[in-house]
Amino acid sequence: MFVLHVALQGALRGRNVEYGVTADTGGHIRYLMGLVDASEKDSAIERIAIATRAFQSDLGEEYWQSRESVTRKIEIVRFPTTQPGYLAKEELWREVPSFADALVDWIEKQPNRPDMLHAHYADAGVVAAIVRERLGIPFVFTSHSLGRVKLEAFTNSQDEVIADTDDSLGHRLKAEETALADAALVIASSRDEAEIQYAGYASYDPGKIRVVPPGSDLSMFVDARSSIAVDRMINRFLVDPDKPPLMAIARPVAKKNLAGLVKAFGKSPDLQNKANLVIIAGTRRDIDELEPELADNLYKILKMIDRYDLYGKVAYPKDHRPEDIPAIYAYARERRGIFVNPALNEPFGLTLLEAAAVGIPVIATDSGGPNDIVEVCGNGELVDPHSPTAIADAAGRILGSAALWHRYAASGAAAVQAYDWRSHAERYHRLMQSLLDAPPIVPTTPSQLLVCDIDNTLVGCPDSHAQFCKWHRDQAGMAFGIATGRSFHSAMMILEQEGSPLPEVMVTSVGSEIYHRAANATTYVTDQEWARRIDVDWDAQAVAGVLKDEALIHPQAALEQRRFKVSYLTDGSEDVVLRVGERLSSAGLQCSIIHSHGRYLDILPSRASKGAAVAYLRDLYGLTDRQVFVAGDSGNDIEMLRTMPQAIIVQNFSDGLATRPDLKHGYVASASYALGIIEGVDYFRRLAATPAK
Repeated sequence: MFVLHVALQGALRGRNVEYGVTADTGGHIRYLMGLVDASEKDSAIERIAIATRAFQSDLGEEYWQSRESVTRKIEIVRFPTTQPGYLAKEELWREVPSFADALVDWIEKQPNRPDMLHAHYADAGVVAAIVRERLGIPFVFTSHSLGRVKLEAFTNSQDEVIADTDDSLGHRLKAEETALADAALVIASSRDEAEIQYAGYASYDPGKIRVVPPGSDLSMFVDARSSIAVDRMINRFLVDPDKPPLMAIARPVAKKNLAGLVKAFGKSPDLQNKANLVIIAGTRRDIDELEPELADNLYKILKMIDRYDLYGKVAYPKDHRPEDIPAIYAYARERRGIFVNPALNEPFGLTLLEAAAVGIPVIATDSGGPNDIVEVCGNGELVDPHSPTAIADAAGRILGSAALWHRYAASGAAAVQAYDWRSHAERYHRLMQSLLDAPPIVPTTPSQLLVCDIDNTLVGCPDSHAQFCKWHRDQAGMAFGIATGRSFHSAMMILEQEGSPLPEVMVTSVGSEIYHRAANATTYVTDQEWARRIDVDWDAQAVAGVLKDEALIHPQAALEQRRFKVSYLTDGSEDVVLRVGERLSSAGLQCSIIHSHGRYLDILPSRASKGAAVAYLRDLYGLTDRQVFVAGDSGNDIEMLRTMPQAIIVQNFSDGLATRPDLKHGYVASASYALGIIEGVDYFRRLAATPAK
């Protein structure tokens, strides 16, 4: 496979990238170079080219070179545009036509055309769309950050004004719409990006977005130690350098919200008594020599330090070497400090993984990738980045509990296993290959349908799952579906990570959404008819309003709230369903209430449930009850198991499923997890084949 990456922004070169040398030379280039390095190791990848913009500046002559050979497989090709000098991302939209012309001309001269393009950032997405239109080469798109999110973040902030001009931001939003509409597949870094950030776009199509968390080489951070040089660099600012530091490492751009962190520290005398604040904000010789946004934000930080009289309590070194970064994290760990990422929005959160690998608890923005990282690693707390009080309270809570600090610090080790480039590249290549190789799906009517839950049913035991995958391949004519409380993107992440068969149909968010596998065999299409059917007398805001002061529950994170699902956590009280039901009914709201695992409470439209969704699919496929099998393990499977006669309860069930009178028709398997599914299907097939006496 020949993959061509398109990345116009920043100062990109094959070796020794100077991260932070410009405002646009940052995480997206780190991601790109990590991805191509991992891709090179795959024997199926024959050639990798990175197309970027050539420019002349005092940053270096190499950025004007037309070709740079990085390795035997990897090359960088640079194309000049109408403007020869370096341009910030806000100005690049004017260069898209000339860059696209040059790229098309270069592709046409190659002995073999690229099999796939991968566009990074909005303007590259427009370039890729032009190439697709002219040459027919499909492309995948990675946004890295979105203009609409930036606009909303700054609109919600009382302290910031958006830096982009209306003209450039307008072009960026249009470019992102084009990329979303024309891409064969969109790769997101987090569920927040896939389900919340993209949702505001007219071209939003959740079924063709996949969450593939970026990899990271964390080896240099494991067992890192501080150094004399780093100690001196930081301690010279501090009156009491032995205090635990709140550590932040980020470029001083407005969206990183470093000034917000200083404000949180400055407004909390208690936090100042407990800790120091250390801000590593890139390198500089003279603030006035920096780009305007960087200079403005550094001046804002310095003014805030002065306003709150934080001298001797805050360190803000002027420069550091890239190789010092592990030692800087270690400085914080050795003093029982905390790493803080207060960004207004963080598309992924690489620094959180680096801190986790070193062994430091984290406090991170609840907007973006940190949601997934903290969920996977359990290494810290999420906060509203607009709330100085929330940041200070979280820091005080962790610093005030040695047990909590140690638990978060130890949990960070999970990051090394969960986020590595090899697994990222494997999933990435499988997705691209499926787009290129998979024959179109020809719609057929299945003779049977199996729908099962994911967590603790399909997955949970690797050996059982492996046997299920082998068994599934031999089930000719059986459509495979899943029904889960997870969102579509969360479910896809689990299925792809586990190597599960791709379902023909997905019932997600506890039955409130249905997705069908598309003709290209890789993406999915939302079932709009199902959405219309359940959208009767449904008012999510009214539900939240009625339950806002209910003591037995509290809302789950914004990421878990869906158009047709309002989700809460409960305190384990047995009467919570009755209490919630009475309050909703008294307010004239008829809803489905799903309680599972003694902790999760989901409120759905009255017509929505896993059971109703499976019945809808049964009718859609023209099947009888005896042609449908369902399998589950917990309370949120009850409606599905109750609705279908051929109901399978795997042995590792919870919520008392096996003793419920309304599930007495079900088969309780002697095997757990996916082996229980196989056992149950075989049981009902034998039962159907047994002649009636």
